[in-house]
Amino acid sequence: MVHARRGSAVMIRAHPGRTDPFRGPSGAIVPGSIAEIALQRLGGVDQWVMIRGKSIANPVLVLLHGGPGIPEMRLFRHFNSALEEGFTVVYWEQRGTDKSFDPGIPRSSMTVAQLLADLDELVDALRARLGHDRVILYGHSWGSALGVLYAARCPHKVSVYVGTGQVGDWPASEAASYAFVLAEATRRRNRRALRQLRAIGPPPHPAEKMEIERKWLARFEGIVRGVPLWKLARIMLGGPEASVADLPNIIRGVRFSRALWPEASALNLVERVPALRMPVFFFLGRHDHVIDASTSAAYFDRLTAPSKTLLWFEESAHEPPAEEPAKFLQAMVERVRPAALG
Repeated sequence: MVHARRGSAVMIRAHPGRTDPFRGPSGAIVPGSIAEIALQRLGGVDQWVMIRGKSIANPVLVLLHGGPGIPEMRLFRHFNSALEEGFTVVYWEQRGTDKSFDPGIPRSSMTVAQLLADLDELVDALRARLGHDRVILYGHSWGSALGVLYAARCPHKVSVYVGTGQVGDWPASEAASYAFVLAEATRRRNRRALRQLRAIGPPPHPAEKMEIERKWLARFEGIVRGVPLWKLARIMLGGPEASVADLPNIIRGVRFSRALWPEASALNLVERVPALRMPVFFFLGRHDHVIDASTSAAYFDRLTAPSKTLLWFEESAHEPPAEEPAKFLQAMVERVRPAALG
């Protein structure tokens, strides 16, 4: 892993965070374990990467967060850190996101092609660093589009693909999401919501109008069921890997990453990636209307793969790993890990 460099990463370097090593009963560091944070030079930009695992012999699991520009490292670690027992987990904040945000990053570089190139550099560095030929890709929301596109392009580097909030036909998902929120506003007789939703009209939406629709979706159905947004925010800013000092970069990164929205939200993976050449798992929240679950299931039905598994999370919306963490852990350990090893 490349260490921090001089140059553009001043804002990242101020609060890189720390991560505790794995220790045995005597307090000694567990042999063969890994727990490190470093800046990785990807596509000419310093990007924040954390690697944690009790044994580097375990399969490598690369997490692709959503957004674009929404950091999910702390959320995943809070609810799913037990995965580090059976996987070597790689937490990557994509260019423009949180600790990987820098005002010097060219806005023109925020393209799907560039993010795929960044991911390819990361995967090659991990394969060399950890001694594995292939990695497991876990993609959430926007990250699920990135993951599917990469898995289709580089099947020899990916052992298993796992998606939650899985993108299929993204324009169809946006249309379904808007229709759901408009129907809910009508049912609840919420005049303010109806006025705002009718003002933006049906999609396609620019990022600013999409955020209006998502605001009402969060109030009516919830992005994450059973976990209030204030609690999620507190978790995302918790330590030791993060802190409240990250908040300005998170906000800047979300705004900056809007540059990717027009291209990303137009993706139709049903047409663009009709087949994958590795085992595929879709873990879908039954109540997900951010990426409408019916469009995710429709993509699953159309997708061709050596093996494919769809598992419904009946109490979840857009974040099954946070909403039903025990079920998610069991599925990863009992289904995904053996597929990667096999």
